[in-house]
Amino acid sequence: QRQLVESGGGLVQPGGSLRLSCTTSGFSLDYYAIGWFRQAPGKEREGVSCINSGHSSAYYADSVKGRFTISRDNAKNTVFLQMTNLQPEDTAVYYCAADLLITGVQAMCEVTIRHDYWGQGTQVTVSS
Repeated sequence: QRQLVESGGGLVQPGGSLRLSCTTSGFSLDYYAIGWFRQAPGKEREGVSCINSGHSSAYYADSVKGRFTISRDNAKNTVFLQMTNLQPEDTAVYYCAADLLITGVQAMCEVTIRHDYWGQGTQVTVSS
């Protein structure tokens, strides 16, 4: 079974930073668009940032623009989400997802369920 694995979550103070990683040992992510999604208690899952396959195109939700950066290292078969200036409203479980066929990064982030593979999530908590 193909599974994604997230890591890097934790507890940080407001203004702090975390870097999340998404990887898998089961298959290559080179040809997949990858997205980061989050779900806070009582809220719907939302797309945070997505990156396409083979190019540097990226999408960011308005709430994280200027603070988060998505990147991928195909040699390491890993996608990263660098989060800076974290705020309490960023507190959520963060998931990564992979999609082989989706064509646009905004579309990737707007689709919150129907992707090929998902990770189990990593908790990010921002609190003083």
